[in-house]
Amino acid sequence: MDARPIVTRAGQESGATAQSGGLGFMTGVGGQSTPSARLWFGKAMNAPGFRSLPHHHGEAETGAYLLSGKARIYFGEGFAEYVDLSAGDFMFVPPFLVHLEANMSTAEECWWVACRSPANIIVNLPDVDDAILAGYRRA
Repeated sequence: MDARPIVTRAGQESGATAQSGGLGFMTGVGGQSTPSARLWFGKAMNAPGFRSLPHHHGEAETGAYLLSGKARIYFGEGFAEYVDLSAGDFMFVPPFLVHLEANMSTAEECWWVACRSPANIIVNLPDVDDAILAGYRRA
């Protein structure tokens, strides 16, 4: 076997992966660009004031790291619960947890790196009214 590292160069990440309502996921390591069959690793950007659709990641476990910005993850009954993240924070999202992520700034982007196993599974659910999301406002 001729095993060797496979590099996905900056700017060559694949956007041909699951998305959530306009959140820009880009694959660095995954089936779109490597032979990886049990790992997805990529990045995402939330534009100022952007939030995803409600969604979950099926059986996938998700790890994320907020590179820049301020984000809020809404979850629970009626999305009444939330956790806030600042640049430098890590987060774990368990399988099947329905949530949505929001950029709490109307002026700055949020950048994330994330990994999932076994793949970038995103199951989008019906949208909710912004008014139920404590403290959220669009740009």
